Amino acid sequence: MRVQLTIALSGLLALPAHSAEINLSLQIPQLNVAEYHRPYVAIWVEGPDQKAAANLAVWYSQKATNEGAGSKWLPDLRQWWRRSGRTLQMPVDGVTGPTRPVGKHTLQFTDKNPELAALPAGDYTLVVEAAREVGGRELLKIPFKWRGASDGSAQGSSELGLVTLASKP
Repeated sequence: MRVQLTIALSGLLALPAHSAEINLSLQIPQLNVAEYHRPYVAIWVEGPDQKAAANLAVWYSQKATNEGAGSKWLPDLRQWWRRSGRTLQMPVDGVTGPTRPVGKHTLQFTDKNPELAALPAGDYTLVVEAAREVGGRELLKIPFKWRGASDGSAQGSSELGLVTLASKP
């Protein structure tokens, strides 16, 4: 009897563990301008009350220049700054990183991410904001279900290209 029970329990332990995840694809377009600067980008999750529920990524210039430290310009990401940025002590481990070049960037966030671990299942909005020195500002929103299956996309018109999201339970 013990052998059968042990075998049955070991079979249950061998089942794959599923985790909730968000797969994101983000395009930074090539702009034909005289003075090009990489955009600062913030990616976060908002709840139904439009309050920031989780910061997923913040890309900014992390090197000090003759114009000052890169964090000096983070308030140019206006919506993110108002929702949560001004309360953060930069850099944030696992969230902040350097600006990215032109091209397609893929990101994956799972429920193992500290920002998402405590987020209850439900309807949320993924927000992507980009601002560029001597350039413009753009904000895209994609509704999705956390710990549920959903797909969505938004097309930028200047600072961002196509942003696609796929969430899995």
